[in-house]
Amino acid sequence: MIFRQLYEPVSSTYTYLLGCEETGQAILVDPVINAIERDLAELSRLGLKLAYTLDTHIHADHITSARELRQKTGSRIAVPAMERLPCADVGIEEGKPFELGSLRLDPIHTPGHTDGHFAYRLNDRIFTGDALLIDGCGRTDFQNGDADTLYRSVTEKLFTLPEDCLVYPAHDYKDRRISTIAQEKARNPRLGQAKSLEEFREIMGNLNLAYPKFIDYAVPGNRECGVCPPDLPEHMEAYCRQMAHSPQG
Repeated sequence: MIFRQLYEPVSSTYTYLLGCEETGQAILVDPVINAIERDLAELSRLGLKLAYTLDTHIHADHITSARELRQKTGSRIAVPAMERLPCADVGIEEGKPFELGSLRLDPIHTPGHTDGHFAYRLNDRIFTGDALLIDGCGRTDFQNGDADTLYRSVTEKLFTLPEDCLVYPAHDYKDRRISTIAQEKARNPRLGQAKSLEEFREIMGNLNLAYPKFIDYAVPGNRECGVCPPDLPEHMEAYCRQMAHSPQG
């Protein structure tokens, strides 16, 4: 497998490029619209053809590049089926592997951050989206989020994976790039150290986070598989302006 972890600094988003060496085809997990040129350049450098984009959930902090990449490359759009997006080509469901050549991703429904959130396991690694971050987790106070549900998703699904399973989150805000299930079970201040549901409820209920500044544009745009609004304020243009960034990984 060809693997790259790519970082977009405006929304602190990680995009994951997964390439099948046998077929020369690739998947981009959680691609970001303002990093399209970076992703296309990386695909070209590796000699890969983009077959699918695959999002973990309807993002609130950036616009997906799924629609634009489909127009530019002919790739197909895969999203959780329960989102019922008319613009999607493939609906992802738990218990039904998503395969491309030698690549096999096992979708795991991990609601709580959003109700349609999925994680994707690939061999020895798990792409956790916003459900499980390094030393943290996604917030639960919007998009039908629910602390009790997220607690069950993490403790009953993600924390039951092998302890050496590599954790690749959708975001990190402190320049960290990878964790493991064992590390999160031991160190995660919100969910680790055998935190009880009551403790987690209290933690999540007292975060006092500001209203997500891009959510009113990102959610409707992402429900259309990646459309930047025409009325975007100037101070938010960086979220949609296409620009190249140096890849990490």
